[in-house]
Amino acid sequence: MGIASLQKVRASQLQEFKKKLAADVYMRVIKNTLMKRAIENCPEKPELKKLEKYLTGPNVFIFTNLNPFKLASLLEKGKVLMTAKAGDTASFDVVVPAGNTGQPPGPIISQLNAVGLPTRIESGSVWITKDTLVARKGDVISERLASVLSKLGIKPVEAGLVMRVVYDEGLIIEGEQLKIDLNATKQQIEYAQAEAFKLSIGIAYPTRENITILVQFAHQEAYALALGAAIPSRETIKDLIVKAHVEMLSLSSRLSSLEEKIKQFEKS
Repeated sequence: MGIASLQKVRASQLQEFKKKLAADVYMRVIKNTLMKRAIENCPEKPELKKLEKYLTGPNVFIFTNLNPFKLASLLEKGKVLMTAKAGDTASFDVVVPAGNTGQPPGPIISQLNAVGLPTRIESGSVWITKDTLVARKGDVISERLASVLSKLGIKPVEAGLVMRVVYDEGLIIEGEQLKIDLNATKQQIEYAQAEAFKLSIGIAYPTRENITILVQFAHQEAYALALGAAIPSRETIKDLIVKAHVEMLSLSSRLSSLEEKIKQFEKS
């Protein structure tokens, strides 16, 4: 069971969430006082008492057989963008792109200029001359800016159900613990796998994943040892003959200089 906050979630959005997640979860808005009474009548599950501190403000109760982290991920993906109202907080950096606003000249020009948007009039329409940052993530949106963004069709507020806590077979998992950066987690697992693979190669610990490379390394080392010790085999005989031939040529090239030195020595 999960408890999600309904703060700033509109009824239409809640219905949309229910529709999207209908195949996986059952949602029910229940009065906190009624839920507290239900918990008191479940003495066989004492851990439920820990949920009482979350029974404040508007909540929706979510029942599912999904993994708690999968549930939190679904809620995160289910967020929707909405038009800002005065006092809302920007969910991301809000940039108004350059281009035609589709608005005729008039009061709109002073409204756009008032929030820092440079304008020009072209072909009977008001144009924004360059991409302009009007609010940073976390900024409170003023009534004036909210009005302008609404007219431009820009939705700077991300709305969704915020998971406060999950109860899973006696385990209480708080909302912050449910937030997982999937990309970062994937990178950490990939890094750990790569490090484990290098370690297993370094200590020659055979596994299904590294056995081919270990056999290749062993073959290379055995081959190098056989060549160094001049041990003939079907695999080394060709390279041994080539090696012997190269050494013979090297020795042959030195014979003439050795003979010349011997003659000079005898003369002296």
